[in-house]
Amino acid sequence: MTIEFETPKPIAQMQTMLQSVAENMMRSVSREFDENEHAIPWDYVEFMHTAMKAAGLGGGLTPGDDKPKEGAEKRPPIGYQRLAAQIEMLSWGDVGFYLITPGGGLGAAAVQAAGSPEQRIKFLARFNEDKPTYAAMCMTEAGAGSDTSAIRTRALLDEVAQEWVINGEKIFVTGGDKSFTEYEKLGKGFIVVWASIDPMAGRAGMRAFVVESGTKGVSIVKLEHKLGIRASDTAVISLVDARVPYDNVLGSATVEKTTTGFKGAMATFDATRPLVAASGLGVARAGLEFLKEKLTENGVTIRYGLPRNKLTSIERDVIDMEIQLRSAWLLVLKAVWMADNKKSNALESSMSKVRAGDVTSKITQKAVEIMGPLGYSREFLLEKWFRDAKITDIYEGTGQINRLVVARQILGYSGKELR
Repeated sequence: MTIEFETPKPIAQMQTMLQSVAENMMRSVSREFDENEHAIPWDYVEFMHTAMKAAGLGGGLTPGDDKPKEGAEKRPPIGYQRLAAQIEMLSWGDVGFYLITPGGGLGAAAVQAAGSPEQRIKFLARFNEDKPTYAAMCMTEAGAGSDTSAIRTRALLDEVAQEWVINGEKIFVTGGDKSFTEYEKLGKGFIVVWASIDPMAGRAGMRAFVVESGTKGVSIVKLEHKLGIRASDTAVISLVDARVPYDNVLGSATVEKTTTGFKGAMATFDATRPLVAASGLGVARAGLEFLKEKLTENGVTIRYGLPRNKLTSIERDVIDMEIQLRSAWLLVLKAVWMADNKKSNALESSMSKVRAGDVTSKITQKAVEIMGPLGYSREFLLEKWFRDAKITDIYEGTGQINRLVVARQILGYSGKELR
């Protein structure tokens, strides 16, 4: 099988629709929702839910079943490639809005990666229902950030009631509020809580539990105030004797000598890290296109094809920014192509995330520098994109952690051997 670089027709058609959404429903109110953090743009949420359902995408941003319609020409699988293209375009519009687009997000990805066929049907079917629905991943803790194996949240089995009793606190949960709080306009979402069923077993005791919205003993303690992605809520979630059904554990309910539970978490990230990279590159493209537009307005033309020593400093900067953007996107394409074709992509996934984290910050920072005071001012959205950019390098594994993953994969070292 070979990777196709031409955009498939279904993706191109979707991009055209999403560009209109990005320009008319996102950019037009981007500043308003950046300044009113955690306010929910219901018009956007409900429109996107309806539009995605009409397009057969399950009412939200998910890979979907990715089967061509009956009678349509056969084609290679493009579920994750389509999702990456959608996310890039929506993030070009406003990355905070993209993060509140209805869909399963990391929570659904965890169910997809670690759940049984029955659990996938049970928990993922709700994203096809009438109301917009969300799911979130609860992994990070105060003492367990990038080192996910250090999680201290505990899940004990009540054998009489056949329920899991979970205690702990999770921080920096992206979309945690909309996934757990029972809003009248939203469907019944869930959070996926990573906890240990046996702390002495280390990674072998790590499991994920689906905790449905409204579960007693679970509460939103705090919503973070952030530098960027301010339209998206980032929650602190407390679990005190929270009871969930026995069947809500993803994977085996007993401790084996393997690290199945931990591998389930890593498989989730292998699928989603390229999507985070795609999101960051949407922000980078927004900043670069804005810069080129303003340079053109001021009579600056980029003279492609000349030797570098014949170019001005600004021309060299812009060309370098374009190279960075395109090379990073190629890494994303490779990673999602591998995901679509069910190939192991742990190396490529982390590589795309590392590269996009660097590129997104560098491009938006350089655009601000070239624009000078106007780039730093709030007259334009460029300074917002600069603030939004940094999160690409932080969430779903920091740049440092993903560099470790890449090094371990290339050199063949384990986590204990290379830290």
